Parts: sequence; C-alpha cells; structure tokens
Amino acid sequence: MKIRFIDPAPKDTIMMQTAKDIKSYWFARLSLTTVAALTPKEIEVAITDENVEPIDFNEEVDLVGLTAMTMHAARAYEIADRFRARGITVVMGGFHASILPQEAKEHVDAVVIGEAEGVWEKLLDDFQKGKLEPFYKSEQLCSFKAQPHPRLDLLKRKSYCTINCVQATRGCPFSCDFCSVAQFFGNTYRYRPVDEVIEEIKSLPPGYVTFVDDNIMGKPSYAKELFQKLTPLKKKWTSQGSLTMAKDTTLLKMAAQSGCYALFVGIETLSQENLSSINKPINHVSQYEEAIKIIRDHGIMVVGSFIFGFDHDDEATFERIVRFCEKNKIELPIFFILTPVPGTRLFQRMEKEGRILHKDWSKYNGANVVFKPKLLSEETLFNGYT
Repeated sequence: MKIRFIDPAPKDTIMMQTAKDIKSYWFARLSLTTVAALTPKEIEVAITDENVEPIDFNEEVDLVGLTAMTMHAARAYEIADRFRARGITVVMGGFHASILPQEAKEHVDAVVIGEAEGVWEKLLDDFQKGKLEPFYKSEQLCSFKAQPHPRLDLLKRKSYCTINCVQATRGCPFSCDFCSVAQFFGNTYRYRPVDEVIEEIKSLPPGYVTFVDDNIMGKPSYAKELFQKLTPLKKKWTSQGSLTMAKDTTLLKMAAQSGCYALFVGIETLSQENLSSINKPINHVSQYEEAIKIIRDHGIMVVGSFIFGFDHDDEATFERIVRFCEKNKIELPIFFILTPVPGTRLFQRMEKEGRILHKDWSKYNGANVVFKPKLLSEETLFNGYT
C-alpha cells in the first residue's frame, strides 16, 4: 500500500509569488509529517509540498491524503477531484475541512475532523477493509505525550530555509475572535514533556530550530523548564509569542540564554477599541513601546504582526502603524488584511451582519478584502495594505 500526502499551494498567484519572494523565511509545516509518523511502518508514505515541487497527478498510489487551511481549500478540492477522477481514494483533514466537513466531503471520500491522533490508524484499517467511513473524529484530544517524531526525512530539505521544526505545545491560552487555533484545538493549551522535546531536538541535523507553537510561552513555568534544558544544546531558535512575555524578565532572559533570537508577536492594532472588539485584552496599546523595548533589550528580535481593517480603523491607520514600526525599530513588520476565517467568532459575527462579500476561499489569505469594512471602503483598505 502506498500513500501520497499533499500540501497544496495557495491558488492566488500573488500569494504564490510572495511565497517565492520570502523563501529565506520558509520553513516546513509539520501537519503531514506528523500524520506520516502515525502511519504503520509497513505502509509506504511520501509527501509532496506543492509550494516547493509539482504534483504528479499520474502517480500510482492507493490513497491520497490532503491538508488545507482555508486559503488552500479551493486548490485542495481541485487536487482531490483530479485524483478521484482516476478512481483513487482521497481523504482530507486540517483546519478548513474540520470546520466545514460537509463541504470538504463533496470532494473527498473521507474527512478527518480535528487532530489525526486517535483516528488515523482506524481510518487506514477501514480503508484496507473496504469500509471507509465518511467522517472521522477522535472522541478525545491527543494527550500529546510519547508521540512519534514527525517524518522530516520525507521532505525536500534543500527546498526550505530549515526543516528543523518542532512542536512543544498545542493551542493557545488566549482566544482572539479572528483566530481559529483555539477552535481547532478545543480551547486547550497542551504541552509535551520537556525531556521528549529535548530528545527530538537532539535528533535533528545541525542548524537553528523553529518551534511551530502558536504561543511558546503560553505557560511560563513550562517555558522556563524548556529553556533551561535547551540552553546546553547551544541552538539558535525562533517561535511565536505574545507581548505578555515582557512582564516576566526572568522568562525573557532564559529564552535569550537558550538561543532565542526572534519571536513572531501579534501586535495587531494601535487601537484599544479594536483590541476590545476582537477579544484580545492581553494587549494594551499604552504598554506596547515599553514591552517591545524590553524584549529587544534581551537581544530578541520582534517580528511584529499587524492587521488592517478592524472596525475602528480609518484612513490614517496605515501611516500610523508604519510610523510606529519605525519609531520602535521593529526589524521585520508583517502586515495582513483582516480575514474572517470560517469557524471563528469573527466570521460568525460578520456573516450575521451580512458583511461577508463572498466565499472564494482562495482569497481568504490575508492579502485580499473579503468583507465590508466599517470606516474604510474596500478599495481604500486594499490599497492601504498594498
């Protein structure tokens, strides 16, 4: 038996070009390598990441496994339709299929809702017996302990800046209205035993490490133990975190000593009203400058994420944020257009208000306007972003 796992590329050509432009920041995702690790060893597995290599639609395989975030969904459906036209069974999981399983089922033979742990081996067993069910969902969340290491060996190493990717925690202790992380991971924040994380890092080839966690410092006591045991390895690493880390200078010091050189931080907006409207009370605009300075003073680069299009944004928002980045010496600011992703409270609210413009999922990529802004025209929002 042979399985081909496929990670689709975005359909939007602008985004695909952007992906090529920022190749130096490209790192491997762990979704398919994790599922591959859960697959019994007697089954042959292979991975195609369409972002870095083409798909062989004529390949002889028994089963195709797809994953997709919302912006990849349209392309995932195209891929599924082409393989199924040849009579090949296709299954799909990931964020989008988990939120809209009935939609995904129109294009695939089976949908995995939520985490693959706990259901993947049953799905494979059912497939081999010719008794594949339409939907699979684990009755409980993964304990996240004693899990096999992702099959990074299945990736084209030279196509990425790094494949040294590790996940220490899952989920986020916060629940912002525009974020689908909390929804997908059952509003939990789980973490692996630190010693297991360290052993996985030791098994990686030389080079820096990317923790793909949504909030590596979500539980400070856990993070401190991780950083303490990580320090002797003398690895450089990066991840994501929140501005709340600035309140704990011991935590920041330990992070820097363990090799942290950069963190992706969701600053989002310079309006406290916006923060209140999206349920992100952990951010306080009046404390931004001090928090950023504290993080930078510890030798950690802030990769600041900003979103345009919140309900209290006006035409002055774009220049205001640019000036803020310049003043606070944010080395790598990243900008997005607010995107109400299905499954989030933001999407539910905007759909109820009749503000969703369309459901062309390929445009739900943070680079297009897919809703009606309140204080800006759609054109002004797009032009201000670009």
